[in-house]
Amino acid sequence: MAADQGLIDWVSEAMEPIGRVTKRAMMGGATLYCDGTIFAIVASGGGLWLKADADSDAVWDEAGCERFTYEMNGKTGSMNYRRAPDDVYDDADELRRWAALALEAGRRAPKKAPPRRTARVASRGRAPRK
Repeated sequence: MAADQGLIDWVSEAMEPIGRVTKRAMMGGATLYCDGTIFAIVASGGGLWLKADADSDAVWDEAGCERFTYEMNGKTGSMNYRRAPDDVYDDADELRRWAALALEAGRRAPKKAPPRRTARVASRGRAPRK
């Protein structure tokens, strides 16, 4: 199942006052970024999931937003995303309100280290550069 492009388009349009939304394919779904900060995923099974963290968990719990879980190799795992409240699907102001909370969690997330470059291997009989 592919990510719901209509939902991605809705989120992108509703988020225009805050920033530019881009997407990256992810296991049949999509990861959404606002001006380069991860803030949501659209799962292949449907629905919008917004970024959460320890600082925002209480707000998500109070709103009754379940945690994102998945099954892999017979085990259940979870990620720091919460199901978006129902009103975000038809109210742009509510989407922006909840997305702002998700953006803050995305900004607080540790930055991933860039991939390490490996030493070049000598080729065609030449010695590697020093």
